[in-house]
Amino acid sequence: MNLLIVTLGSRGDVQPYVALGKGLKSAGHVVTICTSASFEPFVVEHGLHYGYMNNELIQLIDSDAGRDAIENTNNLWGTLRTTIKLFQQVKPIYRQSLHDIWQTAQAVNPEGLILASKAAVLAESIADKLEIPLFMSMPFPQFVPTAQLPSMGFPDLKLGAWYNRLTYRAVHAAIGLYSGLPNEFRRKVLHLPAKPKHLDILHRANGQPIPQLHCYSQKVVPRPTDWPASAHVNGYWFLNQTENWQPSPALTTFLANGEPPVYIGFGSMAGRHPERLAKIAIDALEATQQRGILATGWGGLKTTELPKTMFKLDQAPHNWLFPRVSAVVHQGGAGTTAAGLRAGRPTIICPFFGDQPFWGKQIYRLGVGPPPIPQKRLSAKHLASAIHEAVFNTAMRDQAERLGKEIRREDGIGNAVATIEAFMSG
Repeated sequence: MNLLIVTLGSRGDVQPYVALGKGLKSAGHVVTICTSASFEPFVVEHGLHYGYMNNELIQLIDSDAGRDAIENTNNLWGTLRTTIKLFQQVKPIYRQSLHDIWQTAQAVNPEGLILASKAAVLAESIADKLEIPLFMSMPFPQFVPTAQLPSMGFPDLKLGAWYNRLTYRAVHAAIGLYSGLPNEFRRKVLHLPAKPKHLDILHRANGQPIPQLHCYSQKVVPRPTDWPASAHVNGYWFLNQTENWQPSPALTTFLANGEPPVYIGFGSMAGRHPERLAKIAIDALEATQQRGILATGWGGLKTTELPKTMFKLDQAPHNWLFPRVSAVVHQGGAGTTAAGLRAGRPTIICPFFGDQPFWGKQIYRLGVGPPPIPQKRLSAKHLASAIHEAVFNTAMRDQAERLGKEIRREDGIGNAVATIEAFMSG
């Protein structure tokens, strides 16, 4: 089969789909990934075809306005305020992205379309125009209603099924704010009628349910028993990147010359003050007398001089590095959280926004890390206390290792490929 995967966002929004694409390619399918041009080398080096999409969303995330938005979206209401504030800036970017996706789709002429959650509301219309099967992929449980838990981002008020279901209606209503763009695109470019207003993002314009592929482990978030058959939880989509990668001699020496260090990194979420986060990390490590690795890649922590007990790391594959550390500290993105869990290491999450607070709560609920520390509360004192707990709490470390073993036995990519193939053949 000839399949097109569409995803937009940061590296964490792209990497799982490169992993899925490689799994589909190994099963004999042709795969093209349409995403921001910044990631073209990343897609191509893993043997997949690349489809062009502009870089404007990445540039917005990395701008002062984007970094300010990141720092002010640490709860549901902050997220809503930021969404409204940035809507006028995001709108033309989404409009251009739709045209880019359509150009790629016409060139690829796929037999099936797989959309990441952020791209789903945009590109569903293209699958309708091409009259091909459509899959929606989500790295977290946010869109499929259930009476058993509220939608991600809402407080768990223990008010029962009515409240839980209401939160999903609110999410669908919020997504509906963006429906004008896809409907405009349907009419003016694709010459299709607008999608009926009574249909949500989980259904196509003809009323058929869209299969949802949730790429996380049921060991971490159990599948609700009242979900429809169209909602699948496949397991994590890990990309093993150690095939052609070698650590630097300096990193190898540092790891060999002492106890396993604590990893601290916030990826592209370091906000406007990465120096402040670096100082907090250094002070917390010194207070707990722990060795540390500070990740300083794109948008990451910024520091110049470090004590000899700490190492400044530009980048390293998580699947190689995390088994060699004592604990992982990060912002709580779905991919980094998954990597820490698979490595069997206690996790400390310091969330900014989006799905990050959700994963922080899950880590604590599972007993594999201390309570999350929201960025507004992050200090050297709070981080030091969490690091001490993660390093010296034997029960927590044992539980993290047990969960890691269970996750390493799962085949999330294989499960997803089987789900896609079964649907396509049916």
